[in-house]
Amino acid sequence: MKKTDVLIIGGSAAGMVTALTGKAHWPAKEFTLVKKQKDVMVPCGIPYIFGTLDGIDKNLMPVDMMLQKNGITSLMEEAIDINTTEKVVTLAGGEKINYQKLVIATGSTPMKPKWLKGADLENVFVIPKDKDYLEEMKGKLGTAKNIAVIGAGFIGVELSDELVKHGYHVTLIEKLPHILSLAFDVEIAEKIHELLVARGVTIISGKGISKVLGTNKVEAIEFEDGTTLSMDAVVLSIGYKPSTSLAKKSGIYVDEDNFIAVDEYMRTHIPDIFAVGDCAQKRDFVTRRRVSTMLASTACAEARIAGMNLFDLQVVKTFSGTIAIYSTAIGNTGFGTAGITEQRAEQEGIATITGLFEGVNRHPGNLPDTHKQIVKLIAAKHSGVIIGGEVIGGMETGELTNVIGLALQNRMSVNSFLTMQIGTHPCLTASPAAYPLIKASEMIAIQMLNNMKDR
Repeated sequence: MKKTDVLIIGGSAAGMVTALTGKAHWPAKEFTLVKKQKDVMVPCGIPYIFGTLDGIDKNLMPVDMMLQKNGITSLMEEAIDINTTEKVVTLAGGEKINYQKLVIATGSTPMKPKWLKGADLENVFVIPKDKDYLEEMKGKLGTAKNIAVIGAGFIGVELSDELVKHGYHVTLIEKLPHILSLAFDVEIAEKIHELLVARGVTIISGKGISKVLGTNKVEAIEFEDGTTLSMDAVVLSIGYKPSTSLAKKSGIYVDEDNFIAVDEYMRTHIPDIFAVGDCAQKRDFVTRRRVSTMLASTACAEARIAGMNLFDLQVVKTFSGTIAIYSTAIGNTGFGTAGITEQRAEQEGIATITGLFEGVNRHPGNLPDTHKQIVKLIAAKHSGVIIGGEVIGGMETGELTNVIGLALQNRMSVNSFLTMQIGTHPCLTASPAAYPLIKASEMIAIQMLNNMKDR
């Protein structure tokens, strides 16, 4: 029987980062990673294989090379059983591996709802992290003209924009009132809507589908109100479900939402077993409610925490909740969000004050490549602690969103932004005199001051 100090099941971002972080902190320990597929996709890059990227091979993570370079053993196998008492994992090929510490990073799979009639017809696709499936999907889409993308979250929005680049007629369908409505408030979501439409995407929101019609192959979709649209293909982008069947079968506690329950060190309820990534339980950083947020960035944060805490709890190195931080770009316009929206705060009964400032990302504003920059901040009404933020801008949007995320994670108030010392340059940033992040904070601070005067 093979033995290893740390066994990691799963080779995507969470598994790989756990292995690399763990080995860096515990170099004397032997690490072994088991993954089902040889090629591992860059999860966030998948929509771009349908447009921007020249071939699926341009969207692969060099997992084996990185593991080998760091002295980590990689096995292309499938784990089919975990004996938590004997600390033994059985692989599909019959081999057994004895471990000291086990990390489960089995990820997630795309949802294809059972209630959707016609979901099994030819040319109905989901978006898995599976190179072979995606290659076949890309080939079959080559004969399509009209494509319906169901679900206007980030992947649905990005995929729609990429497909339009290749001349497909794309209809993006969202049951909720606005696209990206779980990530952005209405005033920001509407701007993204307008930009997508200008780029050729047809958008139908506030209307769900009930059926995919066809004999063997997709011919049309039917909405809940009975109306139909002719289609050649349907892509379901309605979310993912955690892959936890192995954990559940092995007696590892899985919660009501099918996520592996973990603490702030990413430990399961069974000693010496950790879980990270999409399969691991999540709690919202602000509301503390269990959420199903699945992000590669979150998975990597969890993986680093697990890797650091494998053999000795580092106390301050904990995962204290999911920030829900995203960013994307449509053309040369970036959009980012961190924390909770104003709408979500209202639903949770959190009193808020918001500040929205519109400026530009260069100074002076007539420099080449200048882009409008909008920052919306959401703060708790009485404390001024930042609980959310939304950004529209140029390519700097991702990093500006990360700044807001860091403020959230450290429970900073708007006062921290008001006194923030910033490095600015005409070609790189907004003006220090009208820096949208600071100006939005200033708007909140003034409202808080006025509220105090009114008491």
